[in-house]
Amino acid sequence: MTYHRSVLSVLFTLLLAACAAPQQPDTAARQSVAPATTAAATAAAAAYDAGLDIFHPIELRRGMVVSEQALASQAGLAMLKAGGNAVDAAVAVGFTLAVALPNAGNLGGGGFMMVHTADGRDIALDFREMAPSGASRDMYLDAQGKVVNGRSLFTHLAVGVPGSVAGLTHAQQKWGKLSLAQVMAPAIRLAEHGYPVSLTLAETLAKTAKTMGQWPATRAIFWRNGKPLQAGDLLVQKDLAHSLRLIARQGADAFYRGPIGQKIAADMARHGGLMSAQDLAQYRVVERAPIVGDYRGYRVVTMPPPSSGGIHLVQILNMMEGWPIGDWGAGSAQTIQHMAEAMKLAYADRSEYLGDTDFVTVPVAGLISKAYARQLAATVDATRARPSNEIRPGKPQPYESDQTTHFSTVDADGNAVAVTYTLNTNFGSGIVAAGTGILLNNEMDDFSAKPGVANVYGLIGGEANAVQAGKRPLSSMTPTLVMKDGRPWLVTGSPGGSRIITTVLETVVDTIDFQMNPAEAAATPRFHHQWWPDQLRVEKGLSPDTLALLRSYGQHIAVMPTMGKTQTIQIRDGVMYGAADPRNPDGAALGW
Repeated sequence: MTYHRSVLSVLFTLLLAACAAPQQPDTAARQSVAPATTAAATAAAAAYDAGLDIFHPIELRRGMVVSEQALASQAGLAMLKAGGNAVDAAVAVGFTLAVALPNAGNLGGGGFMMVHTADGRDIALDFREMAPSGASRDMYLDAQGKVVNGRSLFTHLAVGVPGSVAGLTHAQQKWGKLSLAQVMAPAIRLAEHGYPVSLTLAETLAKTAKTMGQWPATRAIFWRNGKPLQAGDLLVQKDLAHSLRLIARQGADAFYRGPIGQKIAADMARHGGLMSAQDLAQYRVVERAPIVGDYRGYRVVTMPPPSSGGIHLVQILNMMEGWPIGDWGAGSAQTIQHMAEAMKLAYADRSEYLGDTDFVTVPVAGLISKAYARQLAATVDATRARPSNEIRPGKPQPYESDQTTHFSTVDADGNAVAVTYTLNTNFGSGIVAAGTGILLNNEMDDFSAKPGVANVYGLIGGEANAVQAGKRPLSSMTPTLVMKDGRPWLVTGSPGGSRIITTVLETVVDTIDFQMNPAEAAATPRFHHQWWPDQLRVEKGLSPDTLALLRSYGQHIAVMPTMGKTQTIQIRDGVMYGAADPRNPDGAALGW
């Protein structure tokens, strides 16, 4: 043992001496810089660096169209190449989507259009559906005052007076360059000759077989051999082609005062619906002043009521403006926590104050006031999620105060159009008005059938959105233009029911705060909170570490199906960058 200890002692002493002695490393070890390389080698290595973008939008200069259906995008692009402008392209897309995306594109629904003209005007065109003259506050309640299941969704009582035909033809006549017949020609050809059903459309038809299958006129179009059309089957819509031809020749009168409207009114009468020929004849579109906000030097121009989208988009952006979101990073727990809490506050206000401003007073100036937003933002805790039952609608007055589709178009002259329109749920009511080929909406469900009772999207409404004859139901559709130096910088929007507002919000934040291009913004996992239910809904793809932190703050996380399908164009330095949301593989961004 003595011997071993002695050896170890000597070795330890020698080791200490070696460590203390000046080191004499070899030449390579003394070098603190990278080895020398030639200029040619450096250039060759740089060729492998493709830039920071992971997903790439298309890049073009003369015009661009982005929609959920490639066939519709092709129709819009054809109008641009024929000398039309962004409005011509948008109207062509709108009519073609009624053929090629029948679950959302429509003649029998309604929506909103944001227009920026080359001479600098911004217009919000409201062609939202209206309640028929026979509608009443308690029409969806039984004798005990309870909401009757499905009455506001899948019966003729669910149908509001459609606005899409009036809206599209109004825009074409007022701001387009081409004739109505020209812009409708692609839709007519497609309906007449048909197209193969995509896997996406086939799956949607299968999911709605129960509601659509009860109507003979619907089955005659979308069924074959006793079941919904399958992927690859040819979808031909002869009656719809005939209706489109009538509109191309006679304008909106064919729909609202002519043979199409007569068939719709007759179908309503046969099945106990409320919409009459007089309701159709009295429908009007409305040009409204947009909601305008400022966010980090950008001007946000978006839709006013009866859309709730624009008000609450600006309201949440105002709350966020004081937070260094860009430093926190996309998808971080800190970013999501703050944005989710802001969403709760906005949706609580939505339940109380939002409705059709032609019927109720909405404290618009207060809701989009930066002072009110600062008051709300001050209540947000960075590490504690407030339970929804602790949150009540705020007091903005002192500060005075799923299935849908979106498409975006721009042209080289500076015109930009963002359109979101809808049947409400997939295929709307599922009812085709016999002889027209036109699917009818179930937009009446967007009213508050009974204040405090949630609609199909889980949204709670108050008296401001109660059913009333001639009233337009509240919507979440949020077609949006973001301006920089007075010119369009971003044109965007999305379907998604109650998730539309937060989907558009995240697209704006992704592009401004995180400098993402439209393709990257579309591919980023989304999240959503709407106050009730008390649930932070997220898409797959967020880090487990992030989700664990959010749960520790008290957020009730639910990983659920995808949200929204944005169709976005960004204009930077004269170049247009476009991307269709990958959540619908049938979409396409096209340009020239």
